[in-house]
Amino acid sequence: MINNTKWNLKELILLLLMALVFVPIFIELWLHQFLLQALENTLYAGTMTGLIMSIIFTLSVYLVALKPHGMGWEAVGLRSFPRSYWKWIPVWTVVLIVSSILLVVIMDMLGVGVDNSKTESLQEQVTWFTFTIAFFSAAVISPIYEEIFYRGFLYKWIRGKWGVSAGLIVSSLIFTIVHIPTYNTLPVNFLSGMIFAWTYERSGSVVPGIIIHGVFNGLAVVLTVVG
Repeated sequence: MINNTKWNLKELILLLLMALVFVPIFIELWLHQFLLQALENTLYAGTMTGLIMSIIFTLSVYLVALKPHGMGWEAVGLRSFPRSYWKWIPVWTVVLIVSSILLVVIMDMLGVGVDNSKTESLQEQVTWFTFTIAFFSAAVISPIYEEIFYRGFLYKWIRGKWGVSAGLIVSSLIFTIVHIPTYNTLPVNFLSGMIFAWTYERSGSVVPGIIIHGVFNGLAVVLTVVG
């Protein structure tokens, strides 16, 4: 069960500005270009950018939504969940994998392309070191901070104001938007956002979402390498 919080419109605006304006412009664009020139490697620059993003997202949630209200991380779903919910983790993982394959195939048939230089860089420079970097970034770093922000805070905020359905749809739409320009995977992003938010709703914890998210992203990295 997800409880209501003391959050108001101020927290939502500040954190959305961080996610939709500050990070895309100053981190994903300017800082990424700087790192790309300095490191001369797309994978390394992308991984470093992702690590910095994770710090900014997590720190922003703490400073804006948690600390001012005297809340701990359990307020954004970093808590244990009922043992009975473990059986649903593999179920939702399989649903996400199968559905994602179908959606990507459909998007490819429609001729919708993808812009993912990090993936291309990994395929061109496959070593155990580059694989480990890519896997850790995708399967560990991204799932933790994204679930804390998009489900633990954003879904919970919207759900508290307008209900579960609005929370599921709106938080998933925003989660999808931030993944542009990987256009052929946008339907997958929306679907995964819905599944992660639903697991949070049913378990009261973002941990199941982090696990499913991590397995899904990790599998994607493995398939990228072997493909």
